[in-house]
Amino acid sequence: METNQQSSKFLPAAVVVAGLLIAGAVYWNGQNPAPAAPAAGGQPTAPKVDIKDVNIAGAPFIGQTNAPVTIAVWGDFQCIFCKKLELETMPQIVKDYVDTGKVKVVFMDFAFQGEDSVTAAVYGRSVWKLYPAQYFSWRVAIYTAQDEGGNQGFGDAASIDTLNATIPGVDASKVAADVKANEIAYKAMVQVDNDEAQKVGVNATPAVLIGTQVILGAYPYPTFQSAIDQLLK
Repeated sequence: METNQQSSKFLPAAVVVAGLLIAGAVYWNGQNPAPAAPAAGGQPTAPKVDIKDVNIAGAPFIGQTNAPVTIAVWGDFQCIFCKKLELETMPQIVKDYVDTGKVKVVFMDFAFQGEDSVTAAVYGRSVWKLYPAQYFSWRVAIYTAQDEGGNQGFGDAASIDTLNATIPGVDASKVAADVKANEIAYKAMVQVDNDEAQKVGVNATPAVLIGTQVILGAYPYPTFQSAIDQLLK
C-alpha cells in the first residue's frame, strides 16, 4: 500500500516518504496478517464509512450498473501494491462476483507519485469515454507494463501511446488527441476522486471500500471475499 494525496500539485516530499514507510508496513501485514490490527472478522480496516456517501458518478466501472453490491477501488497506476492487487486479486473478484452479476467495481484515481501517475489517470479517463468496453483490458495492460514507481520509466504519454497501439479495439491516436483536447477536464475528474478519498478517510493505495468497510493494502483474495459475502447475505 502506498500513501499520499494528489492536489493540484503534490504534497511535500516528507509526507510522501512517510506515506511510503506506512505503505511498506501495510504490505508486510498483508503478506503476514497476524501482526495486523484487524476489525471484526479479522479484516484490516480503516474507520467505517459508507459507499453510498461516495461520489462515483462518471468513474470507470465494470459489472452491471444495478449489481446488488458496489465496491470502490482507489489506486495509482504507478503504485506497485496496486499492481499486485489488480493482477493477483482482482481477476478472482471479477470471476466470482463481477461476471456473475453480484458486484460492480468502480475504479477511483488516487494519483500521487508524480506526473506519470496523473498522466496515466488522465489517459484512463479518455479510454473510459472513448472505449468503455476496452477499459478494463487497458487497465490490466497498464499495470502489467508498470516498472518502477514515480517518474522513472513507463508511464509518460509517449509510452502509454505506444502501449495503447497494442490494445485491440483502441485507436491510440484518437486517445492521444482526446487527452490533449480534454486534459484539464480529466485532471479535474481525477481531483474529484482524490477529494472523495479524503472524505472517507482513505489516504493510501490501494484502498477498497466495500459497503461500510475500507480495506487498505494488497491483501489476498479471501479478505475481500469475506467482506463481499457479508453484504450478499
